[in-house]
Amino acid sequence: MRKRFLLWPLLLAVSASSALLGVLAADLSKEPFTIRISCGSFDDVHTAPTNTLWYRDFGYTGGRFANATRPSFIVPPLKTLRYFPLSDGPENCYYINNVPNGHYQVRLFFALVADPNLDSEPIFDVSVEGTLFSSLLSGWSSDDEKTFAEALVFVQHSSLSICFHSTGHGDPSILSIEVLQIDDNAYKFGSLWGKGTVLRTTKRLTCGSGKPAFDEDLNGIHWGGDRFWLGLKTLSSSSDDQPISTENVIAETLLAPNFYPQSMYQSAIVGTDRQPTLSFEMDVTPNKNYSVWLHFAEIDNGITAEEQRVFDVLINGDTAFKDIDIIRMTGERFTALVLNKTVAVSGTTLKITLQPVEGTHAIVSAIEVFDIIPAEMKTLTQEVTALRTLKGSLGLPLRFGWNGDPCIPQQHPWSGVDCQFDNTKRQWVIDGLDYLLIDLRLKNLPVGWVSVT
Repeated sequence: MRKRFLLWPLLLAVSASSALLGVLAADLSKEPFTIRISCGSFDDVHTAPTNTLWYRDFGYTGGRFANATRPSFIVPPLKTLRYFPLSDGPENCYYINNVPNGHYQVRLFFALVADPNLDSEPIFDVSVEGTLFSSLLSGWSSDDEKTFAEALVFVQHSSLSICFHSTGHGDPSILSIEVLQIDDNAYKFGSLWGKGTVLRTTKRLTCGSGKPAFDEDLNGIHWGGDRFWLGLKTLSSSSDDQPISTENVIAETLLAPNFYPQSMYQSAIVGTDRQPTLSFEMDVTPNKNYSVWLHFAEIDNGITAEEQRVFDVLINGDTAFKDIDIIRMTGERFTALVLNKTVAVSGTTLKITLQPVEGTHAIVSAIEVFDIIPAEMKTLTQEVTALRTLKGSLGLPLRFGWNGDPCIPQQHPWSGVDCQFDNTKRQWVIDGLDYLLIDLRLKNLPVGWVSVT
């Protein structure tokens, strides 16, 4: 497979989507806002053959640079990383300013420090805009899908914070950061969707081809971000599924707001006489909500009319969609169909079953699953400013790790800071901050920069 991150020319012949929340959706006459950072690099890096730009490292609060070892072909071909030893504090961040307000795909790639004397596989947590969205677990460096973390998030104040939280198991290390603007309406899944939620990509599968690919490999456009699709020929190692493909043009692709590329619908997995039902199962975190997106196109030459293929979709045994007839729902063959369902999962497994009702076997082109994470309420701005200025004035050592938001994510508050949630203001406040500032003034410490409220 060719090297990653080689962007194909932008396709512009796509209609714009409607406005949402007072903000116009993607303007396809211009490029989306994009920042790519090569962490630990002293110089801008361009990757061949299309000269994709990765900016030299900036915006970090601490840490050190090192040579990187790429654990997977998915990881971009960059040679350096930034790692954060515990002596630099338990929390370290990147602050990326001057980011236009809007909707973004934020993706982080991880790598290993090329030093046999250091812990080769660190385990740590990652947050975006104060919301914890990823926890690296033991064994991540040998699993392609776990060498990166991705969140869909709204930027509301022209800046973006990404923080790394030590869990005491090795030094957090980051190879690269991508901030890719997407349509403001992208992945609108229902009433819970909006600026109060963060979507974490849990699974993306393209069915039938067996080849993993990014949107750029599938001739996607930039406004769709650059999604990674794990390629499968069968939905499980024990199944009797059959991969099929076509070269026919697929209608209703590359449409706002999600801009799915045509190529992902030109292959599929279908059931067989021996096993007409399709089933896919994955591990999930219990007691959470998940947004499930299912993709179909009727590309089987043996299916030419309505009622020749009808099936139900069950998620964890409950009927999510009944009597799916792709030709009837799309109006014709070789036309993309996208279905979305929000499900609450109490256990540790999410199982998708496509069960035939009439005619021949079930079929599926692609599957996406997102973890729906409520965005955490931030700390009152004036108090964050006061604490950050206090940090600078007192010259606190790096080991305090006072970076990011003092109170969130709630699993990783600043050391020595007592946070209380103010239900009236719907924000976190620092308990005793006023008394702390008064005490410092009485001791003639330099705190004239802030007023006590």
